[in-house]
Amino acid sequence: MNIGKILSIITINYNGLKDTCELIDTLPLEDETIEVIVVDNASKEDEATQIELRYPQVKVIRSKENLGFAGGNNLGIQAAHGKYLFFLNNDTLLSHQPSAISHLINRLESSPKIGMVSPKIKFSWGDNPIQYAGYTPLSKITLRNHSIGFGEADSGQYDTAHPTPYAHGAAMMIKREMIDKAGLMPECYFLYYEELDWSMIIRRAGYVIWYEPTCTIYHKESQTTGQSSPLRTYYITRNRLLFAKRNINSPQQYLTYLYLTGIVALRDMIKYTLQRRPDLAQATLKGICDFIFTQHSTLNTQHSIL
Repeated sequence: MNIGKILSIITINYNGLKDTCELIDTLPLEDETIEVIVVDNASKEDEATQIELRYPQVKVIRSKENLGFAGGNNLGIQAAHGKYLFFLNNDTLLSHQPSAISHLINRLESSPKIGMVSPKIKFSWGDNPIQYAGYTPLSKITLRNHSIGFGEADSGQYDTAHPTPYAHGAAMMIKREMIDKAGLMPECYFLYYEELDWSMIIRRAGYVIWYEPTCTIYHKESQTTGQSSPLRTYYITRNRLLFAKRNINSPQQYLTYLYLTGIVALRDMIKYTLQRRPDLAQATLKGICDFIFTQHSTLNTQHSIL
């Protein structure tokens, strides 16, 4: 019965039953061409069974271990039957426009070169300011960039679709065929930076990425890890360095390491100490140490396009 599926919507649940259910409630479950897949990433409680009972039309996969963002999504990919795969954070909500998702599919179908597309993303709070209307390129040394429109009121100023260097991990749709050329999401990050790295891999495979504003997603933002948690601080610190290792060639790579450790991390540790947050300072230091002393094949450098 799944042979005719056009779209697979994949989301990851980790101790986030309320958010996941709120997302599912905004999805077109009645559309027989769409399948919804929830990967439960070893939640402490048996939230998978609760989701199955509440939404019998949703395919729920329970992982015995927390596979991280990429690992969970890759598990969903293996179970998916759709021609297109739409990855949504479980702390997002789909706009109530009936044809919203079809606009993303239309953008992918508009050119064989387009392999990935992200919608307009707005925060779910307040007056719904813009979070994402595409990204600017990462700088070659500092790895800094910015999300176009971030924090701005939406008055239609970003309603024109355009290519973008990177998709946004909270909401991104791909062509299934692209996986044959670009591969699955890189699992070495566990949390944060996966979508940036995957975007780089996808571009190296010859595809382009687009921002499509005719579909809007609302994002609650960091409901799982928190904005100032040791977990987030650790992975952001470690994964910046890992991203540089995988995507920047020497000698420029060493300048990036120097900037990220000697300036950014040092500044952050001083700031956290003054804020009486030794847990965040320790998480920053641990992120650097784990990057330096962890040697895995998954840390191998990729060919640079920066």
